[in-house]
Formats: sequence, structure tokens, C-alpha cells
Amino acid sequence: MALTISLDLSILESLDLTPAQQLLDPLVAQGTVLHQEQQISFTINYPREDGDPRELSEIPEIRLWFVRLDARYPWLPLLLDWKAGELARYMAMVVPHQFHPMEGIQYNPEALEIFVMAKTFVIMDWLRQQGVEGKSRVQAMTQMLGYELADEFFALINP
Repeated sequence: MALTISLDLSILESLDLTPAQQLLDPLVAQGTVLHQEQQISFTINYPREDGDPRELSEIPEIRLWFVRLDARYPWLPLLLDWKAGELARYMAMVVPHQFHPMEGIQYNPEALEIFVMAKTFVIMDWLRQQGVEGKSRVQAMTQMLGYELADEFFALINP
């Protein structure tokens, strides 16, 4: 079942995480959060002036809301609907990048690498706390982001 977190101007400008909290906190409390793996998406309603060429990920108010969300729920990328592009959109909100009309998003390579490794550590630890084996899940996520993490790497962080 797909779940949507809806955001509008007032939520974004006030850094109000209530829409995410209303969805995620009950799932965490019930221990069913992993049942929503790759099921969550965002609807962002942010009015822009005619002719504003910016992508949503280039609007500071939207990015700041996502940075706050990422700090509260650092394991959230695991739950996003990857097939619908939600993981890529989420990354664009929290990882420095440039947008080129012809080439699309160009991430800062070092920032992307730091993001991928930080998410790997956080999500592996979080899954371990949930009593779930996480290597295959994290490998799938990092592959979506263009990274191959070897089994030897996971042996280092999961003794």
C-alpha cells in the first residue's frame, strides 16, 4: 500500500514535520515500519512565480524541511518508493548538487559519497536494532545510487 506525505507552503516554511510524524511515528511504535519498505512518496505543493526555473530541490525552504526530516528519520530512504523516483528526489533535497537542463542533476561527488556511506552506517545500525538482516537491503539502495559495496565492507561494519 503506497503512502503519501503531503507538503504545502505553510508546512515547509514553518519546518513542521507533523505530516511525516503522523505517518511514521505510529508505524515505529507498532513495530510495523518495515512493512512500508519502498512504499512512501511525497506530494509537494509549493507555489512558484511564473517563469521560476528552479527545480523543487533548488528551493531553500524545501531543502531545509527535508534536511530536518532526514535528521529526525535518517533511515527514511529505505522506505521511499524507489521505483517512482522518490529516493533520487530525496537525495536531491539533502545532497549538494547542480541542476543542468540538458544533463539533469549533477551531484557533488564527495557529498554523494558521504551521503551514501552515512546512510549505509545509519540504516545498517537501525535494521540491526529492528532485528533484521540489512546487508541486501542496503546493497540494493546503494546500487540505486550508483555504488557497489562489497561483502568485505559489510563484514567490517557488522562483526
